[in-house]
Amino acid sequence: MTIAFFVAGHPKGQPRPRAVRRGAHAGVYDPGTADAWKSAVRDDALRNRPSQPMDGPVAVSLTFIIPRAKSRVRKATAHLPLWHDGKPDADNLAKAVLDALTPLGFFGDDAQVVRLTTDKRSAAQGERTGCHIVIHPAPQLTETAEASR
Repeated sequence: MTIAFFVAGHPKGQPRPRAVRRGAHAGVYDPGTADAWKSAVRDDALRNRPSQPMDGPVAVSLTFIIPRAKSRVRKATAHLPLWHDGKPDADNLAKAVLDALTPLGFFGDDAQVVRLTTDKRSAAQGERTGCHIVIHPAPQLTETAEASR
């Protein structure tokens, strides 16, 4: 079973926890800067949720389409997608999506994700920003594949 859908919006990476000290007490908190993005992922994911969580190893492919910086828009290349080599980091983008998907029942725990493919690119002219998400059972490893590692 393969699940594929697109989440429109402006992808945000999962922020690092922040530490705060109030008097003699210290604590950490999530700044919440990715909450709107994670909410958009949850809303679209709910419409594509499987009836049962996937068992066993899972492969996830994420293609993030980030708004193109104005400094990188040139008439001759505006119609072409470009790799996005700036912030946000690909690993933080993936973490935000996996954190949004896990409690929805796509898989029991994001530890089941054994293959994670993450691409991030700038949008071509007229292209919607967001993330293409594909989730499917991971292919089984063969003895020859294990032996070659």
